[in-house]
Amino acid sequence: MGKRNNQRKNKAMLDSDDENSSVSSSSTARSDLMSVSGTDEVQVDKDSLLEQALDALYEKRGSTREKALAAIIDAFNTNLQHQFVEKKFATLLHLCLNSIKKGSSKEISLACHAIGLLALTVGSGDNAHEILEESVIPISQALKSQSDSLKTVSLVDCLAIVTFVGATKTEETERSMQIMWQLLHPKLGSNVVAVKLPAVVITAVVSAWAFILTTMDGCSLNSKDWQEYISYFSTLLDKDDRSVRIASGEALASIFETGSIEKFATENKTTPDGSVPEGNKSREGYTHILGLKSKILNQVRSLSAEAGGKGSAKKDLNSQRNLFKDVLEFLEDGYAPDISMKIGGDSLQTSTWSELIKLNFMKHFLGGGFIKHMQDNEFLQVVFGFTPKRKHLLGVEHQMSSGEKRMFRSPNSIQNKARTQFLNKQRMLSKDRNVGHFAVGMGDEDM
Repeated sequence: MGKRNNQRKNKAMLDSDDENSSVSSSSTARSDLMSVSGTDEVQVDKDSLLEQALDALYEKRGSTREKALAAIIDAFNTNLQHQFVEKKFATLLHLCLNSIKKGSSKEISLACHAIGLLALTVGSGDNAHEILEESVIPISQALKSQSDSLKTVSLVDCLAIVTFVGATKTEETERSMQIMWQLLHPKLGSNVVAVKLPAVVITAVVSAWAFILTTMDGCSLNSKDWQEYISYFSTLLDKDDRSVRIASGEALASIFETGSIEKFATENKTTPDGSVPEGNKSREGYTHILGLKSKILNQVRSLSAEAGGKGSAKKDLNSQRNLFKDVLEFLEDGYAPDISMKIGGDSLQTSTWSELIKLNFMKHFLGGGFIKHMQDNEFLQVVFGFTPKRKHLLGVEHQMSSGEKRMFRSPNSIQNKARTQFLNKQRMLSKDRNVGHFAVGMGDEDM
């Protein structure tokens, strides 16, 4: 079982008057170096820097807005900006959406990352749902002009994060998954021209799609869609690019883990009187899914032992082998990989494909801010069931600012209620997935 580990720094100031100036680091943004008694004063300094960056988003010069967004991203990556969000949530969201609608590819990419960080900071609840509903249309429209890979990947990552945090209904999650699916597998018509996607975009979309799938109950999707998904991901296992194959392998493992294949097979069996069910529940569909399962198992077995030569980056060969060995063990014996990674002095552990996919995606999105968020972001701690040891600063337990207390400590706060709802949903999904841990049989008797 391969273990996967990971471990960016803080920048906070910008000069919006100088186009060539760069974002520079500022010690005032590092609250951990300050005394506990000055928590609120330090917060005022940090908010002042963020206010400057927010004001710069009104500037006409694109490079100035880009620097402002970079400063906001660094501030949100390095510290949880609860007080700033409490005051400026709507302003920041709509300025970032304006950048997505009118900015350069670089500005769009930065704005997408800022919106994702904003969603992770507010956690699940009304604000996160507002972010999702306000962002879906601008993101969807921006994705229609696939001018470059950086922009497309950033838009997809942002859609994945805001859906993961903000979706409250199955239809909202399915809507985002469908937007991504149309990128991968567009329905061709008179006004649609097939576009060959770069491998980096395919990898990003598949990973984001699988990430959102972790929030879904497999039984809520219809079996016809599952058949289409499985068939497509199976074709991706034969692609030359290893990153595409790895992302597709994880997506397939997640699909099998949901128990959706059992649902599909059960629906397609004959009725008690021996007749064939109507509609999608055809014997042909049942036979086809069995053939797909057999094909996928053979593909996975081959990729787990690949000798090299298929794919441009040999350094990824071991990652591919390890991943597909884990997938093979899951398909044959029903065991998902157990992963443990250190965060500070604490261990974060995963034992399902769903948890592993969520962990990998969050590490990818947060980058160097992942450790900080896992230590301080209560929403992510709920997502991963992670409880870090209490941090001590100069021998005294770290104190929350007044804004943080209002957002997180009040029993009646929106954040607290939303956290409870999210935790209940996670428990329900976890229960379903654990019940669905199964080895994937190859014959009718296993179905």
